[in-house]
Amino acid sequence: MRYYFLAIILCSVGLFFSILYLNLFTIGYTFLEYVYFIIRRVECNCFIIGLLFLLFGIKKGCDK
Repeated sequence: MRYYFLAIILCSVGLFFSILYLNLFTIGYTFLEYVYFIIRRVECNCFIIGLLFLLFGIKKGCDK
């Protein structure tokens, strides 16, 4: 159960900052520059980590 709460929080933080950084398009960033910028940001990588926790929690729940 703890994995779900942690996964939801991490996914929320990651998506929040990914959407927040969409404003980079207004100052002239291309899509590839945006993707490169997002990959390097720790707070945006929280989304991927959150998804991994979610998958781990689902798999652990199915093993019971």
